[in-house]
Amino acid sequence: MAEAPSLYDAAPWWRHYEPGVRACLAYAKTPLPVFLEETADRFPDHTALVFEGYRLSYQALAQLVDRFAAALIRLGIRPGDRVAVLLPNVIPCVVSYYAILKVGAVAVMNNPLYTDYELTYQCNDSGARMVITLDLLADRMIRLRRKTGLEMVVYTSLGDYLPPIKRILFPLAAKFRKLSARVPRSDRVYRWSQLVSQGVSHAVFPVLDFEDAAMYQYTGGTTGLSKGVVLTHGNMSRQIQQIAAWFPQFRRGKETMLGALPFFHAFGLTTAMNLSVYLGWCNVLVPKPHPAALIHAISRHRTTFVPLVPTMYIGILNHPKVERVDLSCVNGCFSGGAPLPREVIAAFEAKTGAVIVEGYGLTEASPVTHINPFAGGTRKVGSIGMPISDTRCRIVDPVEGDVQVLPGTAGELLIKGPQVMRGYLGREDETRRVLTRDGWLYTGDIARMDEDGYFYIVDRKKDMVISGGYNIYPRDVEEVLFDHPAVLEAAVVGTPHSKFGEAVKAFVVLREGAVVTEAALIAFCRQRLARYKVPVAVEFRRTLPKNNIGKVLKKQLREQTAA
Repeated sequence: MAEAPSLYDAAPWWRHYEPGVRACLAYAKTPLPVFLEETADRFPDHTALVFEGYRLSYQALAQLVDRFAAALIRLGIRPGDRVAVLLPNVIPCVVSYYAILKVGAVAVMNNPLYTDYELTYQCNDSGARMVITLDLLADRMIRLRRKTGLEMVVYTSLGDYLPPIKRILFPLAAKFRKLSARVPRSDRVYRWSQLVSQGVSHAVFPVLDFEDAAMYQYTGGTTGLSKGVVLTHGNMSRQIQQIAAWFPQFRRGKETMLGALPFFHAFGLTTAMNLSVYLGWCNVLVPKPHPAALIHAISRHRTTFVPLVPTMYIGILNHPKVERVDLSCVNGCFSGGAPLPREVIAAFEAKTGAVIVEGYGLTEASPVTHINPFAGGTRKVGSIGMPISDTRCRIVDPVEGDVQVLPGTAGELLIKGPQVMRGYLGREDETRRVLTRDGWLYTGDIARMDEDGYFYIVDRKKDMVISGGYNIYPRDVEEVLFDHPAVLEAAVVGTPHSKFGEAVKAFVVLREGAVVTEAALIAFCRQRLARYKVPVAVEFRRTLPKNNIGKVLKKQLREQTAA
């Protein structure tokens, strides 16, 4: 394989940055809680958060963060302590995150849908002393204290922040819809509303160091045991400045964010929560991002910036209500987490008049590293775009690991930038395996770069199928399946084969009312793919297993296939 040591160092993508976007930024050495203070000073009366019609201004948000931060100090939380957050996208989730960082503690974000086993593992692995959660989950977390190092439980309720009428009606609605739960009395269990009612008093907040850990963000665990990614205050601050610089046409204090991506995931935390606070935008919180809720939030609150994952875009387009509502308020969309089918991009842009830019990232990079130009630059559908400011990239031979490959050739994607993690919590061997001494992160993703410096994800390195000596990237097959009019979703994995070692198996979800046979889909693929790439089997499913941001869990499909 020919080595090309100068191709990537020359950064051909810089030529295609849109006007106003710089290759290198002068970063403010400002931690996220200070950015919130600055936004509150600049836009005190602007709405920061909207939840079920309840509005909280930036001034009120900053004051609420200070009150909860003071409460954490009173409860004995000190710099370096780990505090778990187990909440959907509600106001206390935003407040908790900023308050934890403000006192110098480490935030550990958790998915409220996790099982006891998963929560026990993450609490023990992170060393969390406290968990902040809903009353609906408080009893579980009280019981899990026996299996973890958790000392304290703080619980809030979905009814804590509602407009007056809804707050009056909430107890009745909660009883029938199971929206709240009684929390049994127990030692060191505290109600959120009582803690934040006590004021700031004489709390002294520490000066935050950019090199200190701000959070442990756990990887999704799609390829193995979930690992705690150590992200510093510097990582998170510079990442937000990078993303804001990429969208210069969106003005401070002028936009409305759709806060539907889960904040307990790195993608949602960065692009939907922290970006909104940094730019002084109104953020419409959607705790359950099913299609009807997304359509309602966009149309009612006239959201202008909409970051989502592919399954959310697909869900909106396939919902029967979408034809009857006006979504023209949307100006910009950001898609990540998984490849977005071309026909979905075209259909959503036709419906809204907005532009969708695809991007790419991974938890280990805070998470965003690549985005397509939004305006004034060339957007290439199917590409993850180009490295954002101050982000360097290389593609190397996936076997050799250090031999750079020519443009157009697939290899493993390497990334270096100010958003790249410090390492994995307590896993020095794993850290050394993916992170070099000079800061290059081995992503485990197979990618290629074209002559203009645009990058394309071919597949996960671990998802690659090797059949009869041929490397097969599942995305090649999935794109063909997506082209079939009957197919709504598709995922491809390797299946054991007596002759070739592995062969391709496809899992398919059909569009509502569509009918197609396994033989017909295989024939469709045979017309468009090399013979060794054609699926030997197609299994029809009602749904595909996904993680919390809509990424298909191919590990589960492989295990089911092997079984």
